[in-house]
Amino acid sequence: MGNTNQGLGGGHTDLDEVRRALEPEPSLFERVTRDEPVWEGKIFSVDYLEVELADGSRAWREVVHHHGGAGVVAIRDGRVCLVRQYRVVLGRVTLEIPAGKLEADERGEDCAARELAEETGLRADKLVHLATVLGSPGFTDEHTEVFLAQGLSQGAARPDEGEVVRAVWLPMEEVVHAISAGLIQDGKTVAGVLAAKALLESEQAGNLR
Repeated sequence: MGNTNQGLGGGHTDLDEVRRALEPEPSLFERVTRDEPVWEGKIFSVDYLEVELADGSRAWREVVHHHGGAGVVAIRDGRVCLVRQYRVVLGRVTLEIPAGKLEADERGEDCAARELAEETGLRADKLVHLATVLGSPGFTDEHTEVFLAQGLSQGAARPDEGEVVRAVWLPMEEVVHAISAGLIQDGKTVAGVLAAKALLESEQAGNLR
């Protein structure tokens, strides 16, 4: 399965100001002085960090380490494929792009292709990198690579044991409005759908020139 990591960059905009804003700054640096493992589970682990700030003061951080994951925005005939899934931590059903966690040393595009096939039965000829989403950088290094699926074909879904999901196809514009209305709140889904919309509109505009 082919892929490209061109994403939304591709020379469309000048990123000099953003790059400057991301440059290291000594006054913002935190030096780790103590790293104490607290708990380790099957999916993530928790560490307690003591850090020294630039002014010499000390603070503590609770950090969750996670392998990360990958997700896929699949669009066909102006509709987006989302999965309905009950999230016990929220106590309700959510709408999310097909996604899952990375296995050890697994590439993002391989994880994305696997999860797309397992949850929806869809296969893609090509995956285009859209974005890398940090879940909550205040306390976790979890990241999700999001791809746009191209060249879709339909097969049989094979969810993991204990995973119950239902795939639905919803109009892209309705999904975008649902994000603004707060009906769709999942971070990777919000970022992925909006990035896909921007990329597709940019490509369409380019074709009209």
